Amino acid sequence: MSKHNGAVRIFAAVVPPADAHADLEEFLEPRRDVHSDLRWTPSHLWHVTLAFLSDVPGGLLDDVVDAVTGVAHEHAPVPLRLSGAGTFPNPAEARVVWMDVRSDSPSGLADLESLALGVRRACGRVGAPPAGGDYRPHLTLARVRRPFEATHWLRVMDAYAGPPWTAGEVTVFVSHRGERRGRPHYEPVAVCPLGANVSRG
Repeated sequence: MSKHNGAVRIFAAVVPPADAHADLEEFLEPRRDVHSDLRWTPSHLWHVTLAFLSDVPGGLLDDVVDAVTGVAHEHAPVPLRLSGAGTFPNPAEARVVWMDVRSDSPSGLADLESLALGVRRACGRVGAPPAGGDYRPHLTLARVRRPFEATHWLRVMDAYAGPPWTAGEVTVFVSHRGERRGRPHYEPVAVCPLGANVSRG
């Protein structure tokens, strides 16, 4: 694992597989000009955050990884898909636009939320409390500096229904701020398989 001095920004996330990336990229390509001020997140940075930890002492990174690994081992893989869209804080004054996360399994989203809450609690116990707020699984697509009315954009994006995939691991990233306000660089420092301690029956 890389050595990190000082405080670091860490997040634990589920990363969609290559086929889900490619399908969403193909859908977005002709639609990126719907709102010209949107700053699109490059597809190689797409992820579904489970927990975000800001200003964590670098010396706690190994403890965070161990905490996330322990939780991941106790949770089975989760069937998911990307479908539909939303905005933060609301469609009338949108600053962030995102792809929704859904599941074909009746318990899929509840299982994902349980995983996220478990990761958050475990990180808190090792001295790296996560950012607060209710958990809302999503994949951030774009941001905009000035709020805009996003109703039309949401109508366009609600037509999307991506292929199903199974989240089989949690990746722990260190987020490095981009130089001169550039895009951040996400350094993967650990991949934690889901379900290692789950009975297969």
